[in-house]
Amino acid sequence: MTRNFELPAGGDAVLRCSHFPAQGQAKSLIVVAHGYKGFKDWGMFPYAAAALSKEHEVISFNFSHAGIGEDLQNFTELEKFARNTYQREIRDMEILLSYLSQHHKFGSLPVFLLGHSRGGGDCLLYALDHPHEAAGVISWNGTTNLDLFTEEQKREMREKGRTHVLNGRTGQQMPLDAIIIEDLEQQAERYNILERMKQASFPVVLIQGSEDGERLRRGSEQLTRLRPDIDWVQIPGGDHTFGTVHPFAGATPQLEQAIAATLEFISRILDK
Repeated sequence: MTRNFELPAGGDAVLRCSHFPAQGQAKSLIVVAHGYKGFKDWGMFPYAAAALSKEHEVISFNFSHAGIGEDLQNFTELEKFARNTYQREIRDMEILLSYLSQHHKFGSLPVFLLGHSRGGGDCLLYALDHPHEAAGVISWNGTTNLDLFTEEQKREMREKGRTHVLNGRTGQQMPLDAIIIEDLEQQAERYNILERMKQASFPVVLIQGSEDGERLRRGSEQLTRLRPDIDWVQIPGGDHTFGTVHPFAGATPQLEQAIAATLEFISRILDK
């Protein structure tokens, strides 16, 4: 039975979380991070979290500035979305993981970070900043380059203080403020995932559709060249969401393969 809970994240920021309890003896804790213009209740995520919870405790959550409000389905907090920096997202993860580490049910379990798209980049960055906290990182169609913005968007942010990105599903023009590009520039070294991963040793698996975007696939290729120990599991015919949509219309063979590859990676790490 899924349980929803909230954590204060400073000021008016709130982390809205879902707990999918392990259906048997829990082997680990999996924390699931959604991507850009995503949220924990989007399409495939509740199904995937439930599937992963057969032998693992699973927590999914909305980043506090993801733009999703109390109703959990609609982008009603666009002014927060406009200020959603990576600094903010990593702080959200610190608040959540600190809470979970002190919770009697989760504190003793090995932690795996699973991120989709931008969330995959967040999980890698979090593990780089906190190298002893995560037993491993699972990146689903994840980014290795945190700069997701077009040159025109960046120019507008600098010149006008704000630009917009279209949400193709809802038709909303979602604002992006200059603080986002300032954060990327001020912390360029910290956010250089590929460079930092050369020295990192925590286990990682990249699970990616063969039809995922060229930019994301190129990033995965670069990362596996730098770290040949990282498995790049390619899902034939899988697109950026493994063939799933929102509202959820059912699992696809590609999503089931991604879930199976995730469980296989976790089992391998835990058996070492």
